[in-house]
Amino acid sequence: MSLDVVPSLLLFLFVFGASHACLQDPAEAYRFTEAVSRLTYPAAVVLNEKTTKVIEAAFQHARYPSVKGETSLFLIGTVIYGLENLEIHNLSIGQSAVELHPGEGISLEITNVSAVFKGRLQYGYGSWLVSFEHSIDFEIESQIDLGINPKLYCGEGKVAADTSDCFLNFHKLNLHLQGDKEPNWLKKLFTDFITFTVKLLVKGQICKEINKVANILADFIQERAEQFLSDGDISVDIGVSAAPVITANYIESYHKGLSLYRNVSAVINESVFHPSQLTEHKMLYFWISDQILNPMFTAAHHDARFQLNISGAELSELFKTNLSSTMPEYFRKCLLESGSPQLRVWSSSVPYLHTSTSGTNVRGTASAQLHCGGPGAPTLSFQAEVDMDITVSYADKKVFLQSNRSEVHVLQAELSSQNQPHLDQAQLDFIREAVEKIGIPKVLSVFETEVTRLLDEQGTYLFDIFSPEVLPREGFMVIQMDFGFPHHLLVEFLRRTLQ
Repeated sequence: MSLDVVPSLLLFLFVFGASHACLQDPAEAYRFTEAVSRLTYPAAVVLNEKTTKVIEAAFQHARYPSVKGETSLFLIGTVIYGLENLEIHNLSIGQSAVELHPGEGISLEITNVSAVFKGRLQYGYGSWLVSFEHSIDFEIESQIDLGINPKLYCGEGKVAADTSDCFLNFHKLNLHLQGDKEPNWLKKLFTDFITFTVKLLVKGQICKEINKVANILADFIQERAEQFLSDGDISVDIGVSAAPVITANYIESYHKGLSLYRNVSAVINESVFHPSQLTEHKMLYFWISDQILNPMFTAAHHDARFQLNISGAELSELFKTNLSSTMPEYFRKCLLESGSPQLRVWSSSVPYLHTSTSGTNVRGTASAQLHCGGPGAPTLSFQAEVDMDITVSYADKKVFLQSNRSEVHVLQAELSSQNQPHLDQAQLDFIREAVEKIGIPKVLSVFETEVTRLLDEQGTYLFDIFSPEVLPREGFMVIQMDFGFPHHLLVEFLRRTLQ
């Protein structure tokens, strides 16, 4: 389970991941959807605040090719020109705005882009009146508005964006030769002609670079998402089942959510998702099906992830918890008199999870062995079936798991002692109560730490997450939150873009 927020508004177009096929009908795609992401318009506004940085990267990273040509002008004759070494300086962007267009796409408007283009101009013109050819440095003062209207579609196994609807409006584009800000009429005639050529050149290259940056961003986001949802041999296929749906209030994407273990994919049944299960008052929503979590539990079990060893003083400290059952004498001696007591616990069956409005129910069987310092057989071995209801929360950049109800049944237990291999009822009651009041809280505490650690490894702690809620529902859970933009992701993306 992960929280995926990304580095600019353009991420909308690519966060949805890869897929083998996209269904055209969203309602049909719901059946094959086990994870959903909904990004509402307030989130679009927050992300749009960072869009200017990506646009700046597009301008600065653009490579403007040299241009050569010739034409004829009245009174002047043939004009031969060449523009080369064009670079951008003093770039600044005024503001940007975003709109969501239902069923169509996203529109981005970036206004008051000011920049100075510098390069070298080779030019010549001649007639019976005058003949001149020269090579000089030049600069172009510009003020531009930029508009991008991406269209989303399914292509090459993922959601892609067609950014060809890209336009630049030039409010000012003045070319100056040799620092002359007020050229005479002959130079002005020539300057106007070259300005028109530069306008076409800049427009073509900027729109091309925006498309290039968008593709780089697509790869960047896909890589981050795959890393976020992978750990060792366990991963999740976040491929989309359909193109995202855009309304005036949100963008919603539909993911297959197939758990993968050693490249073997889980098989899921028909999904219970419907858009009405999500609201719009938060910035970001994740809809997570039990059919994602159960295969992940299965993979973690087979990967021997559910193991815990507790020894020494830590084990002795745990059993200072007040219990109503009497601690057996052999147990007391093991904790207090043996040199290094150790308790080994592991899952002996695949845990099963079911979410309902009352919380998340987890059932499974655990085995345990108590060793009292010797190299031989364990002093105590037992197996218990555990059934508990858990609520999940996230606060202060940590995951919290709270057990609301638990039932423990000791399935079998035996001692290594030849004199008393089987336990009486009082000893079984002690094991049951110890599992319920000591074992379950300890295991949940370890889970809290490990899940938080995994999220931290992916940089979740760098996100500003506000008022997160985990809402259990019948067969799925909804994670909803507001957020602040993680600046580190933008920095990393821009660093890679400008390499």
